[in-house]
Amino acid sequence: MKSFLIANLLLISAALTHAQEVASNIERAWDMVWTRFYLPQVQTFGDYLSSYDKGKEQAHLPTAEEVKRQYPNPCGYSTGMEDGAILGGAMLSVLCDRFEVTKDESLREKAANVFAGLKRCVTVHGVRGYVARNVCPEDAKSVYINSSRDQVTHFVHGLWQYFHSPLADETTKPQIRVILADVAERMIETVTPENDYDFLRADGTRCPLGICRMWNVQPHEAARLPMIYATAWDVTREERYREQWRKYAADAIEQSANPGEQKPAYALLQMQCSLEVLHALEPDAALKATIHQRMIHVRDLAAKRFISVLAKIAKKSPEDMRMLGPDWRKVPEWKNQKGYPNPQWGPFREIWHLTREAGESALILLMGDSPTLTAEEKTSLQNLLGSFDYTHNASCGLVYHLAAYWKARRHRSFDWQSKPSDP
Repeated sequence: MKSFLIANLLLISAALTHAQEVASNIERAWDMVWTRFYLPQVQTFGDYLSSYDKGKEQAHLPTAEEVKRQYPNPCGYSTGMEDGAILGGAMLSVLCDRFEVTKDESLREKAANVFAGLKRCVTVHGVRGYVARNVCPEDAKSVYINSSRDQVTHFVHGLWQYFHSPLADETTKPQIRVILADVAERMIETVTPENDYDFLRADGTRCPLGICRMWNVQPHEAARLPMIYATAWDVTREERYREQWRKYAADAIEQSANPGEQKPAYALLQMQCSLEVLHALEPDAALKATIHQRMIHVRDLAAKRFISVLAKIAKKSPEDMRMLGPDWRKVPEWKNQKGYPNPQWGPFREIWHLTREAGESALILLMGDSPTLTAEEKTSLQNLLGSFDYTHNASCGLVYHLAAYWKARRHRSFDWQSKPSDP
């Protein structure tokens, strides 16, 4: 019996040590996100780093003049200003989860800053309800005119979580109501058969890429539109938004049955975000149960993706994973591309993508009612978060590593945490 107790104490001690190592490494990721990816001039986040030198990390970002002439493309693809609304929404979710675990009052200011950045994305251009991808740090007002349903999905999901979090005060909540209502109003006005259900670019023209279409879309995208209306109703209780939500909800959930085995993690995550909102708000018991089934299916797909991504990362050398992104202006040949001009990142694109996919797929595993990890998933996630070199990684995917960690902590998916208030 004595030897048995000693063995168990040793196991507990080892598990505690591992948990503390993971927590310390996650704090490094936290610091990197705020010191390297955060853009204080506009209170948003950039997509990648082109240098590890202090003050030069995002020197590649477009100038105000370049953004005003929509250079190199109207989406800002590959410039570092592509996914600000996505990242801001994701970081609001991280902050909500971290606050639930730690009750750290200093997080209020960070959340308020991220909210201010998202508010800027939807107001600075003067186009009601248009969610810009990001805002140029040089003049704090220039934006690219072509957004996407992906930007709107994380934007709305993050604001909805923030609204229901203790982090949002009574000054902030009315602002969120106005913003979510404005986004919903844009959808009501523009997402029509006449526009092929496109919510249009900031200049009022149709998106030529199909990425702003909100209905008659793929299964993993079908729940986005009713999710937007549902959040607007939830925070305002205005009947017009409830009517739009109910108009699309059942059909959207039916369409969501088979998103496909090969969808990237970002697509599955956005699908899960939409389903999470709809599940939380659905009043019909039968439809709510079906939404839950859809979420379980997405989780199963993400579990396969998580294993696959970790295997790919394991084959990369430390030097590969430390690769910096390029200054997109200096990438050869892209200016001579036929069709849509989009700078290419070469080998860095894969590193950027793998980093994101690891965090995104892990996060999906932890979404939904009382999520649980298998022993293998728990070990794999702890190993990833404990060993990843966050001080030498240039991908904004670090945000999703933080998201997975704090979601796991919130749901007590990691054993042997010493105290709930520990980082």
